[in-house]
Amino acid sequence: MGRNRTSASGKKRKLFAPRTAKQYFAMPERSRDIWNRVTHVVSKMRADKLSLQQTSREFGLDPHTVLGLVRPTLRKNKSGRYAAKRSDKLLRVLVVPTPEGLRETTTRDSRQASLVGEYGAAVEKYLRTGDASTLERFRRKRVIDASRKRIPLLTDLDELDRQASAGVLSFESLYVGG
Repeated sequence: MGRNRTSASGKKRKLFAPRTAKQYFAMPERSRDIWNRVTHVVSKMRADKLSLQQTSREFGLDPHTVLGLVRPTLRKNKSGRYAAKRSDKLLRVLVVPTPEGLRETTTRDSRQASLVGEYGAAVEKYLRTGDASTLERFRRKRVIDASRKRIPLLTDLDELDRQASAGVLSFESLYVGG
């Protein structure tokens, strides 16, 4: 949806790459869903070394839509195919467990988003199996959000157990729109 579209009110609306949380949350739900899938395309291209065509179709998007929104984060390789750059500054909305419960936060750093993704997988593994070994590497780590605020990653097993028992934590709750 990198092109103009006519909304129900007859006004043309263009999907754009949000740069702030305010812009992101002001977007219609459908546009936020598309944006989330676009960021997943870029992340998966980077992680799995997949093509733009293959990855965008996996997420139900036209490759031109992805290109129209995130071209600066992609580069053409020698064979003329697009590949994701090593990191990017795309806005991503993340869910992080805190002692007060789940917290939605935004980041504009793909490395921070990857850290939260790895942390989420470690939390999920702990909740599923009771194995806390992968959570150890996140002790005393923080994620830096878009406003440069440092958010500590929760590794207190008693608190994670308490939140899981209360139904606050689940695999699905750790992912926004994905």
